[in-house]
Formats: sequence, C-alpha cells, structure tokens
Amino acid sequence: MNTRKTADFASTSVPRHIARGAVGFGMITGSIAMVPVVGPLALLAAPLALIAFRGCPTCWLVGLAQTISRGRLERACRDGVCTLRYPRQGAGAS
Repeated sequence: MNTRKTADFASTSVPRHIARGAVGFGMITGSIAMVPVVGPLALLAAPLALIAFRGCPTCWLVGLAQTISRGRLERACRDGVCTLRYPRQGAGAS
C-alpha cells in the first residue's frame, strides 16, 4: 500500500484563492515599485508574499488548479496505476 502524501495547495474556495494571489502579487509588485522611493529596504516586503502564496507563485498556480478541480475529478489507484476520473454520481451508480 502506497502511503505517500501529496502536497495540497488548494484553498477552501476559488474567491479566497484569488484573494491570496492578489495579495501575493500585489506585495511583490509593490515592493519592487517602491525601491526608487524607499530604497532596497522596500524589498523586505517581497518575502511576505511567500506567506500569501503558501510557497512560491508556482505553488499558488498549482493550488488554483487544485481548488478549481476539487470535487470534479478524483484519483483512483489500482495495482500501482493511478488515473483521474469523474466521481460517481449517487450511491447506486456502478
């Protein structure tokens, strides 16, 4: 039995995930834009974006895909081969 845990970057809802992305990208853009005004000290705000992204911008994009697809696809593994499929609708479906 494979007990390997996969990373989960999804949020509870798409709007919440988009808000986290807006904060993250806003902090990165703002910190770079403020360099001429404040100096290199403004770049200290850029690492705070990593908290909003839960890692890096790529992690945020993976989480967006996971958040959108949550409940629409499920992974089924049998005999060491995993595939994506649509979840069964209703308890009596086979």
